[in-house]
Amino acid sequence: MKKVLLLGSTGSIGINTLNVIRNFPEEFEITALTVNTRIDLLEPQINEFNPDTVVVKNEKSGSELRKKIANKCRVLTGEDGLIEAASSLEYDIFVGAMVGFSGLAPALEAIKRGKIIALANKETLVVAGELVTRMCKKYGAKLIPIDSEHSAIYQCLEGEKNNCVEKIILTASGGPFLNKKKSALGTVTVEEALSHPNWKMGNKITIDSASMMNKGLEIIEAHWLFDIEKDKIEVVIHPQSIIHSMVQFVDGSIKAQLGLPDMKLPIQYALTYPNRLTNNFKRINLPKIGNLTFFSPDMEKFECLKLAYKVLNEGGTAPCVLNAANEIAVDKFLKGKIKFSSIPQLINEALDKIENHKSPDVETIFECDKKTRELVLGLS
Repeated sequence: MKKVLLLGSTGSIGINTLNVIRNFPEEFEITALTVNTRIDLLEPQINEFNPDTVVVKNEKSGSELRKKIANKCRVLTGEDGLIEAASSLEYDIFVGAMVGFSGLAPALEAIKRGKIIALANKETLVVAGELVTRMCKKYGAKLIPIDSEHSAIYQCLEGEKNNCVEKIILTASGGPFLNKKKSALGTVTVEEALSHPNWKMGNKITIDSASMMNKGLEIIEAHWLFDIEKDKIEVVIHPQSIIHSMVQFVDGSIKAQLGLPDMKLPIQYALTYPNRLTNNFKRINLPKIGNLTFFSPDMEKFECLKLAYKVLNEGGTAPCVLNAANEIAVDKFLKGKIKFSSIPQLINEALDKIENHKSPDVETIFECDKKTRELVLGLS
């Protein structure tokens, strides 16, 4: 029985993680669940999975939950609660399903304890990839990706030698604006940007998919996860989202991992690795799908993709600036304060104005994140 600490249990990845665990009651036990504010969704999860501890990041919501659930479990609150859970509770697998920079600090605590890190939180590796990978080696922690693309690559590399990889091919759906002209992106609505053709995700990740920043973050993440140079990471548009990514080897062979656009599959792989357990998930019907198509992304239209390659080349705290600026810009767009096309503009401005620190420590990363957010909050 593996004990699981699940950060972000009410988000799309968290809910799917619980769906997987629900199918294997003899394999997994929930030690703790964490949320930001959605205690309305957390309550039934507490009743079903009986965690010892829950963490509510929002202090007010946490106080409200304490009154509601009486003595069913311990309730921690705030950033300190997240860190306490990661650093002191008994668990085997840390599932990082929180969205955004706030997932970094608890992940570092889990790494220090040498845990299995099932990682869906892109920002952990984007803003602190050098630090995280170094700490994993030091403390013996194991990173297993949950992102469908990185899970696909992880599976394709199983049993292969690192020096045999010629390149990694990250597939991308292209999002809802794949066929729109760049000139039309300035007038798209929030509703249009949230209408992803294949995946059902949280708002922030869906907007990132529309801007292709999601793929940009994945490029940076792949660099650190698989210790591969940026010029060996290629992005290919694949609108059907059936091939989740590929690896090309030095002999010209390509391995691909295929599956329906369903996050339960990569989540299960991360939780059960190195084993594969039988499930009742829907299977692919290849004749029904018919055709799989591929083409190169428009780097001029999807400026965020170009920015990701730029900051990966610059290194240091540049990826941290990119991520923080993007989080604030996306939030502004969702609230109707800026145009969709302004997202890369704000990120570019932040990259120009925030100093890049090479080989940053934890304190420098957190300070850089804070400065960037303050700067972009003041931009329009």
